[in-house]
Amino acid sequence: MAFLTELWLPILLASVIVFIASSVFHMALPHHRSDVKKMPNEEQVTDALRAAGVGAGAYMFPMPDNPKDCHTPEMQEKMKQGPSGWITLFPPGGFKFGQSLVQWFGLTIVVSLFAGYIAWESLGASNDYLRVFQITGAAAFLVYGVGNIHDSIWKGQPWIVTAKFTADGLVYALLTAGVFGWLWPSIEAAAGLPTP
Repeated sequence: MAFLTELWLPILLASVIVFIASSVFHMALPHHRSDVKKMPNEEQVTDALRAAGVGAGAYMFPMPDNPKDCHTPEMQEKMKQGPSGWITLFPPGGFKFGQSLVQWFGLTIVVSLFAGYIAWESLGASNDYLRVFQITGAAAFLVYGVGNIHDSIWKGQPWIVTAKFTADGLVYALLTAGVFGWLWPSIEAAAGLPTP
């Protein structure tokens, strides 16, 4: 845990900068406004979900009671008729924006923490800006950029939405890498670092 003593500032600053950048991307810029659509006949759909007693959670539909039934003629007919998909329902009271912001900030800290740790263990007493930038940026991009691709692969999220989140993730990774490269401890200050 010695790396925390040396890297607490870039970990925290990178997290704050990514948090601010993501807030700008999602609240001030227009490119995410088309990510989700309003459901036609929203009131009828929500009334039907409420009447069916569907609670908070993630649902796939149609979904067989048993995985072996996926290829039955009945299930194939349901799939053919549609609609099919995933739906996520929040608990009563709806989406908790403040809670999600806190969780997102927590994730930015975790990403910065691991990016710093990976670079610390990889570089030892080296403080080559480009190497620090490359390693921390690659580690951060794996989470911020690559981490949401599975939503298109498995959950049917439109690829254009995933592409926008991946582009955002690249920016977040570059910001993280820049902060770590800038604030990486000098060789003198990092005398206790292992050498690779």
